[in-house]
Amino acid sequence: MPADVPTIVATSGGVLPGDRTRWRVGPLTSYAVDLAGVSGRAPKVCFLATACGDAPELVRDFYDMAMGAGWSPSHLSLFPMPNVPDVTAHLLEQDAVWVCGGSVAGLLAMWRLHGVDRAMRAAWGAGVVLTGVSAGSICWHAGGTTDSFGPELRPMTDGLGLLPYSNGVHYDSEAQRRPLFQQLVADGTLPTGYATDDGVGLVYRGTELVEALAERDHAGAYRVERDGGRAVETALAVRRLR
Repeated sequence: MPADVPTIVATSGGVLPGDRTRWRVGPLTSYAVDLAGVSGRAPKVCFLATACGDAPELVRDFYDMAMGAGWSPSHLSLFPMPNVPDVTAHLLEQDAVWVCGGSVAGLLAMWRLHGVDRAMRAAWGAGVVLTGVSAGSICWHAGGTTDSFGPELRPMTDGLGLLPYSNGVHYDSEAQRRPLFQQLVADGTLPTGYATDDGVGLVYRGTELVEALAERDHAGAYRVERDGGRAVETALAVRRLR
């Protein structure tokens, strides 16, 4: 059951420590899946751990979380080969796609190698809700900042571009994130963009940002735009999820 318009929920959160499992689905990811509007059956949610090399423990943890959330889970792995015969067909069968964090540069390289970039665009256009955390947030945008190449953050300017903005993640928890994101917007390396503190997500309908949501108190979201040779940061209204 597709969302009524292309929908992305890009986050710096969505997973919380579990009681009976290592992790549990957080309010941001639950909200993203709910946007698919599924009723009368379990929502079909596909997980991608490409950014962490399809680490088996992450896939295992996803299935634990998904079963606890009452979803019908699947996953798409690309190592050592795709685990489904038709990537596009598999994604189009889903209600939501959830992408975990890690190396956004590695994620994009593998997705392009296997045509997942085109499959994601097709799924997005068909109303499959796309969501993810960190690398799984930046990837939908034009670019952002990344530690894919080492501990010193660097710009990433070749995202999928479903959203024509840049994206800053972990804005309040990693010291390099905020100043570098502002610098890159100020000098034109990155376009105008949106940033999220840990525990915050951005809801896009089509390419329009419609809402910022938080799963923890006192966490913020921000618009960062260029004004001459400087960056201007504006705090956004954030709705707290419970």
